[in-house]
Amino acid sequence: MLPDAEALAKDLERVGYLADEGLATALHLSVRLGRPLLLEGEAGVGKTESARALSEALDTPLVRLQCYEGIDAGEALYEWNYARQLLEIRLAEARGEAREDVDLFAEPFLIERPLLRALRHPGPRPAVLLLDEVDRADPDFEAFLLELLADAAVSIPELGTVRAEFPPIAILTSNRTRELHDALKRRCLYHWIEYPGAERVIEIVARRVPGSGEPLARDVALAVDRIRALDVEKAPGVAEAIDWTAALGELGAERLSPGAAELSLGAAVKSPDDRAAVLGFGLERLTEHAD
Repeated sequence: MLPDAEALAKDLERVGYLADEGLATALHLSVRLGRPLLLEGEAGVGKTESARALSEALDTPLVRLQCYEGIDAGEALYEWNYARQLLEIRLAEARGEAREDVDLFAEPFLIERPLLRALRHPGPRPAVLLLDEVDRADPDFEAFLLELLADAAVSIPELGTVRAEFPPIAILTSNRTRELHDALKRRCLYHWIEYPGAERVIEIVARRVPGSGEPLARDVALAVDRIRALDVEKAPGVAEAIDWTAALGELGAERLSPGAAELSLGAAVKSPDDRAAVLGFGLERLTEHAD
């Protein structure tokens, strides 16, 4: 299905995701070589969306694990349905069966979490496993991921080793809130996603916000570039450009004016300090049209 990176880029475009040559090549190599891919970049540049688009392009499920501080193997891999186990014990007692005869750690009582669900995906194509914002997880969880990423297998004490028949296509994303361990990086291919240029943002917005009009998309792309150049805490990414354009469309704006920008600025900047920085720069300057 993926003869080369150019073919993958076309498939991604077909499902609404515009990938440059570098990202398309990284995704292509990850699929063909069976290697996890670590995507880093600022928030909002399209890391998560690239995994979603890849699953659509390959017509295979996306299994997402949102990482966070304190996540552990049990929450990510599996757990036992304790309520159902207790009910089974009571039913066995009512039938006069010995408790020892009840197998409480069998498939009917197993609840699959994302990692196990991705490993046990029946195919015929592997699932796309998205380990989103892995930098938010603790180092201990990183160590747990090593077995899964290296061998497409995990050990469950009650069931033994579960090995994937169709190893998932693993995409890891990181916003670099902390440095990931070298052992995890060594198991992955790597790609840094830059902020796209204004012309690429215009193309993306036109696809994601139908009917927005090229002039409005261009105004927003230029304004987002100007905000990024300011001393802001959270620079707006592609996601914010899309939201801002959609918000302006709801307000009936055909171009980005100072008044419309002030009313809708919350779609692009996400803190009082950043809003103050934009207002200090000046809404007239922010919305000055290139034409």
